Amino acid sequence: MERKSVSSSNLASVGYAPDTQILEVEFMNGGLYQYSSVPQSVYAGLMSASSHGSYFNQYVRNVYSYQKIR
Repeated sequence: MERKSVSSSNLASVGYAPDTQILEVEFMNGGLYQYSSVPQSVYAGLMSASSHGSYFNQYVRNVYSYQKIR
């Protein structure tokens, strides 16, 4: 999955696969996670948010199931 770099103190890059609704988030510490069943509207909100980290913490973390990739 192709990820786009974001300007954030916590997130390094974000990718999204609309066909599977998988949101992939790479953190500055090198961790890579995939979040399942994430609507495209949430991805769009994350990418357009003034604070990517705050949006992620409020609307993604602890909301969607995930698996750690690395």
